Amino acid sequence: MATIDLAEHFLQATEAAAVAASAWRGLGERKAADGAAVEAMRAVFDTVPFDGRVAIGEGERDDAPMLWIGEPLGSMQGVAGAPRIDIAVDPLECTNHVALGLPNAMAVLAAAPRGCLLHAPDCYMDKIAGPAALAGEVSLEADVPYNIEAACAALGKPPSQLRVVVMERPRHEQLIRDLNQHDVDIVLIGDGDIAAALNAADPNSDIDMLMGIGAAPEGVITATALKGLGAPFEGRLVFKNEGHRERAEQMIDGDIDRIWARDELCSSDDSMFIGSGVCTGRTKGVEILEDGRASVHSEIIDVNSGEHYYVSSVR
Repeated sequence: MATIDLAEHFLQATEAAAVAASAWRGLGERKAADGAAVEAMRAVFDTVPFDGRVAIGEGERDDAPMLWIGEPLGSMQGVAGAPRIDIAVDPLECTNHVALGLPNAMAVLAAAPRGCLLHAPDCYMDKIAGPAALAGEVSLEADVPYNIEAACAALGKPPSQLRVVVMERPRHEQLIRDLNQHDVDIVLIGDGDIAAALNAADPNSDIDMLMGIGAAPEGVITATALKGLGAPFEGRLVFKNEGHRERAEQMIDGDIDRIWARDELCSSDDSMFIGSGVCTGRTKGVEILEDGRASVHSEIIDVNSGEHYYVSSVR
């Protein structure tokens, strides 16, 4: 069974999480919104006919209510012949944006055969992403001036017209200074680097690149999506503390400080990305209908076929 054969089940999981989180929009309760999304997604996963595992997510086993790294998923655990699928997941990307009623909150996941998604602890990841035209042109191996010059040459625009998304965090002060020195048009965001990377990968959007450090689970999810779009992505793990470094050394073979190419973070074409909107942005947010049901809008990328489409459902 191909991963895409479970797409309808996975879509139900992200939709359920999106609807549950949407009840908390603008209420200032990010933890409550996150917890509602997690429990709704987990309840759906319990019914899915597969032998699943959380390869990378937000939280270890003792950090409930997160879908913890290594958590078994599905109704066919240990069943011979069951599809063995790894999930990279964020039941609520942009918890702060839900709490504040801001754009681009989504329930997101990536799925691939067992062992084909990076299995790592909940740490940070330095990232770079852009449209297909930047493949082989920009890299985390290079410094900011090189990447800006290369991107401008590949896209045929001056630095002042190059729009680069960066998360507004103290850790990015030097990156922002470097970009300002080259007169780059910086787009600062509070959260939501998955949506930002998808926009950067889209040659028709007004975003050209994403740079900077965000969460590692979102990096693996983004790599899967951009693999399906034929767009470049690289990531390098950044550890919050020595405990996370030690966990990474136990979970990952080889050099944990390496730069991970897109196809190393998601190594199988039999993979997919799904994002269901909570707050309007990359997709429409959840809309509550007059009869009390919810209209949910989602983006799906099938890596194997390259098919990229949007669906709407009423739950």
